[in-house]
Amino acid sequence: MTALRSVCVFCGSRPGHNPAHVQAARDLGAGLAEKGWRLVYGAGDVGLMGEVARAAQTAGARTLGVIPTHLIGREKGKRDLSQFIITEDMHERKKVMFMNSDAIVVMPGGAGSLDEFFEVLTWAQIGLHGKPIFLLDVEGYWQPLLALIDHTVAEGFADASIRTLFTALPDVEALTAALSAG
Repeated sequence: MTALRSVCVFCGSRPGHNPAHVQAARDLGAGLAEKGWRLVYGAGDVGLMGEVARAAQTAGARTLGVIPTHLIGREKGKRDLSQFIITEDMHERKKVMFMNSDAIVVMPGGAGSLDEFFEVLTWAQIGLHGKPIFLLDVEGYWQPLLALIDHTVAEGFADASIRTLFTALPDVEALTAALSAG
């Protein structure tokens, strides 16, 4: 990996029930700024998205938000970012976010975050990129997903090498260290 400049963060448009997830989003936003990395994210001002963006901005990070037209109202498009891009659809949103980042972090989230994770994982699996992918496994949030991936391997639907295409880390400190190590 070349020198890290931009980190794509996929995360929930809701805060979830566990306050540790909100705190991790704040810590991640501040950590990105501390390292001088730009936040690339879904441009929402709600849920974990809003938390990571506000923390990054408050700490002085550059921010790039990408949002499809149909979600501007629902996710409260955050227009005070360094860059704010409106796309036609979700597919374009993911592509623009991916193309403008050097690494991908997936925080706790719902179906959208799962979709984003599996898309970049699939792209890595078929050789379309070699960017590092990290699951921020705050308080074990992603453990059921990891078990499902292991199940797909055990059942013969994926090669064991799929587990080498991403790294699950327990907290922002470990994540920041991994991002720094490149």
